[in-house]
Amino acid sequence: MTNNANVAAGQQKLRSKKGHERRVNGTIYTVLTVMSIVWLIPFVFLVLQSFRSYKLEKGGMVDYLLPKHFSLDNYAFLFEGSNFFSWLGKALIVALVAAAVAAALIHVCAKLLDRGEDSRGRRIALIGGSLLVGFVALVAMTMAMQGFTLAGSWKNLVISLLLYALAGWIMARVYLKQDSKLLRTIPGYMVEDRHQGIKKFCAMFAEFGALALIIQCILAPMTMSQYVRWYGNTLTIALFTAVIQTAIVLSVSYSLSRLRFKGRKLIMNVVLILGLFPGFLTMITLYFLLKQLGLTQAGAVPGLILIYCASSGMGYYISKGFFDTIPKSLDESARIDGATRFQVFLKIIMPLAKPIVIYTILMAFMAPWGDYVFASYVAFGHQDGYNVAVGLYNWVNTNDFQNYFTRFCAGGVLVAVPITALFLALQKYYVEGVTGGAVKG
Repeated sequence: MTNNANVAAGQQKLRSKKGHERRVNGTIYTVLTVMSIVWLIPFVFLVLQSFRSYKLEKGGMVDYLLPKHFSLDNYAFLFEGSNFFSWLGKALIVALVAAAVAAALIHVCAKLLDRGEDSRGRRIALIGGSLLVGFVALVAMTMAMQGFTLAGSWKNLVISLLLYALAGWIMARVYLKQDSKLLRTIPGYMVEDRHQGIKKFCAMFAEFGALALIIQCILAPMTMSQYVRWYGNTLTIALFTAVIQTAIVLSVSYSLSRLRFKGRKLIMNVVLILGLFPGFLTMITLYFLLKQLGLTQAGAVPGLILIYCASSGMGYYISKGFFDTIPKSLDESARIDGATRFQVFLKIIMPLAKPIVIYTILMAFMAPWGDYVFASYVAFGHQDGYNVAVGLYNWVNTNDFQNYFTRFCAGGVLVAVPITALFLALQKYYVEGVTGGAVKG
């Protein structure tokens, strides 16, 4: 009887404990749900108001949520005076065809190199000839589709050719695996599969397509409205900052994680102390330095890129913590096989550090994308140098607020699209990068 009573008491205690956990969890979920709804309400209001026609419904802030007349008037206004959609449609056609031609030529080039003697001169001739044919095809299609003419465009043509040659040569060498002798000595690093050729061709296709779009922006730029120009400025700043800042942060993080040199601790401590001071303290000094270099107002875009990238190496903390979790035995094995420090970093550590690379890119992209203070300070009244945040603020601040409010909402929705898409696509890696970098270091 005593044993049965003890068992019954234990079961009752267990049921009571489970019931308590359910109540606690239910309360937590309810609170989080309410907080999420409260957090989403402003964004839902912004989206709905962006579809309220400024032609049919006058007024800025209104006391109703759903528009009385759903319309795309506000979005049409953002692109008014721009040939964005027609230019983009033609650009995509040119980019897809040019990318297919270039990728196919490089693929054929790889097959020819595999069959014949892989001499340096032969490799240069095949790759160089393939890239030249691809570039000529790209220019010819751009002339036919976008109305591009050679008259007075030689400077842009030379810049595009150099860009195409440099990027294409790098992609071709990676594709042809001309530098893979070291990789073959690392067990398990290169994994061959039957779909590798298709994967490489698709990767080349995507890379050449993106390159073709960039070159078309140089050769045959679109006619831009005010909003499209601001959006283009913001996108240019964010992309350049993401690439440059990621390269700097990862290089500094790897150096401080793997190398041991005199003054290493001092550098880390000094950077930590300097990081305690906000960057706004240097705004006046930065403005006058940039002004002397001609990087304010009309030159605000390169000036802002310089500002965002200048001290990016100080944000090495999370990346260094992630690199600390990667075993140093991998570095030592590769060094024994003859790899340099750069080869270890690029070909061994980087593939293993995908989460922290994506996290660093996201953080570097987000900072300039939503910045207002530095952007407004450097552009200083020059509208062509504004980013989206400064331009939209000026719409509702200096123009008629009542009429521009719904157009401001439409512009804000388009600004949120890239960040939202990036987070939804890369959320897994973002969380892994944060948690991995916070474990050690």
